[in-house]
Amino acid sequence: MRTDLAEEFGIQYPIFAFTPSKAVAAAVTRAGGMGVLGAVRYNDPAELDEVLDWMDANTDGKPYGVDVVMPNKVPTEGSSVDLGAMIPDEHRGFVNRVLDDLGVPPLGDDDDENAGVLGWLHSVAQSHVDVALRHRPVLIANALGSPPVEVISQAHDAGLKVAALAGSTKHALAHAENGVDIVIAQGGEAGGHTGEVATMVLVPEILRALDGRAPVLAAGGIGDGTQVAAVVGMGAQGAWMGSRWLTAAEYADDGGSQAMQKALLAATSRDTVRSRIYSGKPARLLKSKWTDAWAADDAPEPLPMPLQNLLVAEAHQRISAAQDPEVVAMPAGQIIGSLDGIVPVADTMAQIVAEYSAAVERLRASLA
Repeated sequence: MRTDLAEEFGIQYPIFAFTPSKAVAAAVTRAGGMGVLGAVRYNDPAELDEVLDWMDANTDGKPYGVDVVMPNKVPTEGSSVDLGAMIPDEHRGFVNRVLDDLGVPPLGDDDDENAGVLGWLHSVAQSHVDVALRHRPVLIANALGSPPVEVISQAHDAGLKVAALAGSTKHALAHAENGVDIVIAQGGEAGGHTGEVATMVLVPEILRALDGRAPVLAAGGIGDGTQVAAVVGMGAQGAWMGSRWLTAAEYADDGGSQAMQKALLAATSRDTVRSRIYSGKPARLLKSKWTDAWAADDAPEPLPMPLQNLLVAEAHQRISAAQDPEVVAMPAGQIIGSLDGIVPVADTMAQIVAEYSAAVERLRASLA
């Protein structure tokens, strides 16, 4: 299970695992892939610095990555207090009514209120890059298009490669033009921010368009080794996988919601919805009573990024604390229908490798 890009990074398997959990990211790296830690939730750079200290100490000297969120268009800047003043009362009232209707309790007196995610403000994302470069990741990935050219140069000067997600050939070509090293072709099946074109269609399109200008990783709808084999067969240099790790045992031990994992294990591949209610940009989420409420006729239009996440930040915190599997606010891709248990990362990696090998053998036999 080798590709040129895996060889270049010095990893055993071309499996790149995006995750908000430091424990999962480190476990994937130790198991031979590359864990990529999502940094967007760290409003305080000092907290990210502490987490990356932990990553440095718990990855056995093996390579890992950091994922930031820098939109192509810099959204409105400001503190959470400043930006909060821009949220309409209608939206606040709607959120409160929905939470009451769903029986989601208020936070306890000892709970610190979540200020919301500011990581998609350019200034905060830049601080994430600055912090990352003080540690030893080998990859900076950007979830919302090409980072600014100066950020790409900053990473290159430090010896890091830069990856960016693309949902179209137009995006992929722009990434290559801007100096991005790796294009992640993410199909619409993926969880989180995603486009509409399916991975099976998008990956070959982007490979043809780039024509070797940059290596391509495939993302979206990839949850097992047969799917990894399929995209490598298309010409991708590996797989970028996110939703598969949401039910990792390490995630549960690292603060992951038990209710969320229970909901994921009960879901089918049809139980996701693409909506702007999470961040203000289209993102695929696990379908729940929370997403249903936002799809109702009386729901207001979601606000633009970053206001929408500030609006729902406390709601997400209350939902997480309530631990109700029917009321979940979580990005998730369509592969959740194949998740079948709380499994340690090392076991999942071994399964993916075995499935990949079996798929390759089937292909080899078909040529006999």
